[in-house]
Parts: sequence; C-alpha cells; structure tokens
Amino acid sequence: MAIADYKQLLGDHGKDTKLNLSSLFNSVDTSGLTTDQFYGTALSLAYSLGDEELIQTIENETGDKVEDNVKQAAKLAATLMAMNNVYYRFLHLSSDKQFSKMPAGLRMNAMANPGVDKADFELFSLAVSALNGCGLCIDSHVKTLVQHDVTAQAIQTSIKLAAVLNAALTARKLS
Repeated sequence: MAIADYKQLLGDHGKDTKLNLSSLFNSVDTSGLTTDQFYGTALSLAYSLGDEELIQTIENETGDKVEDNVKQAAKLAATLMAMNNVYYRFLHLSSDKQFSKMPAGLRMNAMANPGVDKADFELFSLAVSALNGCGLCIDSHVKTLVQHDVTAQAIQTSIKLAAVLNAALTARKLS
C-alpha cells in the first residue's frame, strides 16, 4: 500500500497526522532534501520503528525512486543507530562519567563506507537518533551535517519525517 492508502487506516484521532503525511510526501521537491535523502530517511525511520505494515508502505511509496544502495544504507543506519543510540544515550545520561572515558569497543566500520554520500547517511542517522532520543548522537550528526553544508531546512525536514512517521504508527496502532 502507498501513503495515501495508509492514511485511510488512521482513525479520526489521526487527522493531523494524515495532513502532515500528505504535506511531507506531496512536497518532496520543496523539502530541502534530495530524493535519495528524503526516501532514505523515511526508510531508515520505518525500519527503526519496526512495524511491518509501515515498512511495506514506505517501501512501496519509495518504489524505484531510489537505487538499492540507498535502501541498503537506510537499513544500515537503522541497525547501527539501534546500537549507537542506546550506548551513547547511556553515556550522555549517566552521572558516572567514568564510562565516557572507556573505549566503546563496538564495531561501526560500515559507517566509514555506507554506500551513499556521507551527508545522506548522516541525515538518515540523525532522524533515527532523534526518534530514539539520543541527544549526544543528535549533536554529533547535526555538527557533521553543518560541516557538509546541509541546510537547516533539510535537517528540519528529516526530523519532521521522524515525528510524523512516529505519530502515524501510533495513530495506526490506536485505530
């Protein structure tokens, strides 16, 4: 199913979410994101949210608008952020700073070559990090994106995608 069909499954409580989904997915060209960035971010978020119906919807909506390398990078971002967001959120929130001085010892080699442009992968990772609530990760990704001259509008759109897809899943579960 596509986004238009998914919206119909949301109850009256999801009215604003339906409008926000339409607004985002009907204005990809003016979102500040490239097609790869927009759909790669949406896929990363769907994979992170882990709901099969939402994943299928976003995959169907994406269709052949992006190449397979973008789809694989979205899966990579979701997977790596599932690990990193927990670990670095712990470091950020723990009052015992000894843990920040210890080596993480976690493999993240794929981040060095995610198969897409560095800025694209950072956008995917930022959106997932916002979804997962890792402040340390958010700061790191935003800093890198700014260094790569990614616009504030592009960054904001990636976060709006996170917020709206999260709300869409909640509305769907409540329908």
